[in-house]
Amino acid sequence: MKCKMIGIAFALFVFASAFLFAQEEAAAEQSSGSAVKYIAAAVAVGIACIGGGLAVGQIGAAAMGAMSENAELSGKAMPFVGLAEGICLWGFLVGLLILIL
Repeated sequence: MKCKMIGIAFALFVFASAFLFAQEEAAAEQSSGSAVKYIAAAVAVGIACIGGGLAVGQIGAAAMGAMSENAELSGKAMPFVGLAEGICLWGFLVGLLILIL
């Protein structure tokens, strides 16, 4: 599964790079630095969200398994799911800072 996700992410990166070079020839007035900024922000958010999704899936499955054995663990297991979702927020913040600066 991980190998498949890495392959999909690599393919998206290659297509985004091809789009970047096509845009440089089509619009000469746009500086290449700004185009690279948009691609970098998209990659930062995309990879963070993919990683966060994988983490939430694995942590959620383990939390549900633990809660099926002992229902009192729900208060201790669910905050870890929230921590994994925070990965996506950090990726968004990094992408936003790339676009602003």
